[in-house]
Amino acid sequence: MEERVFTQQSGRQVVASEQFLTFFVGKEEYGVDILRVQEIRGWSSPMPIPNTPPYIKGVINIRGDIVPIADLRERLGMGTISHGPLSAVVVLRVSQGSRQRVMGIVVDAMSDVTNVNADDIKPPPEFAAHDGASVTKGIATLADKMITILNVDEIFALSHGVASEADVVA
Repeated sequence: MEERVFTQQSGRQVVASEQFLTFFVGKEEYGVDILRVQEIRGWSSPMPIPNTPPYIKGVINIRGDIVPIADLRERLGMGTISHGPLSAVVVLRVSQGSRQRVMGIVVDAMSDVTNVNADDIKPPPEFAAHDGASVTKGIATLADKMITILNVDEIFALSHGVASEADVVA
């Protein structure tokens, strides 16, 4: 999956790179495509919505838009914690079929914007019966760490289908 770009002036070979917004959930670092991030907000409790998956914490109002909020820790099967001053909500643009929606994920702490060469992103390992596998888009291997790259469109998916507006917002 190595993509190389040649510059016309120098004839030099340059490896294509991608930018990811990175954050922590537990002790692990995760990233999402920076182009999918709308904004980063401090933690505030969302309004609960009945009959939603356990990882959907509710909705918040962002400038008149009702935005569903998922607890990424719960979505990844890590259990729950009390959110503190370092917790943040990353507001993302999510594709659901042909629609674009705005949804948020709660993370434990923000990290950085990280540039990753395309050839440093490896496919995730495959696990036969693991429901969360589709949430992982790839693993970025850097000199001093690894970052799990998330598929933002799958974070809000329910089983094999995508969460519809009725599933997330009653």
